[in-house]
Amino acid sequence: MAVLLRLPTSVSEARECLAEGAVPVGGATLVWATWQRDGFPELAMSLRDVPEANVVDRGAVGGAVVLHRMDDRVPDVLRLAAGTVGTGAVRRTATVGGNLVGSALRCLLPPALVLDARATVLEPDGVRETDLAEVVAKRPVLLGLRWSEPIACAYRKLDAVAGGPPPLVVTSAVHTGDRLRIAVRDGYEVLSADTTYTTGPEQTLTTLRATTFAQLPTDAWTIVHSQVTDLLRRPTP
Repeated sequence: MAVLLRLPTSVSEARECLAEGAVPVGGATLVWATWQRDGFPELAMSLRDVPEANVVDRGAVGGAVVLHRMDDRVPDVLRLAAGTVGTGAVRRTATVGGNLVGSALRCLLPPALVLDARATVLEPDGVRETDLAEVVAKRPVLLGLRWSEPIACAYRKLDAVAGGPPPLVVTSAVHTGDRLRIAVRDGYEVLSADTTYTTGPEQTLTTLRATTFAQLPTDAWTIVHSQVTDLLRRPTP
């Protein structure tokens, strides 16, 4: 069965496509196998020609931006995460929106959380802003992300074991107002916390250990401890 692919060039055209029942495809790196298994839709839509969905700038990135375009205009924690997704061929096709909305791994979710990112989503009746929790739960069409520029940030992803669970990811960022945000992907679950850090690394870690991070296994907590300690001891600009 042939799929009619719409390529809107504006937000209003994209809204019309959604109203007609078009299925968003992102970079199609994830949906293609599903369509082959479950059947192809009659109408699909890509945001690749919508300017608002292709922004790469300080504090913002569009949902249709392919991962290999993530450069030093975005914080290191987001750039490094994008650079670990799949192969180079995948990163030239996979999009920010597809990773956050369509992927079970959501490799960009931990860095987006520590950047305190807000999502702009596209619906048939308009555009609105929402939080990442709704993006994960409801899987809307992601038009873009905006975030708070961090003072400093850190990212670490362990090596994957072939055939094993998703590798551990630890991300953190220091923000103005003496805030530390940290997010960990352990398996398919992502945990996050937000705390002050003025009391120093050890007291900050003690506070974090009393949050949902208490459920982290020892090896994961060891990496959290090391990363937070290093981040909080860096000279601030």
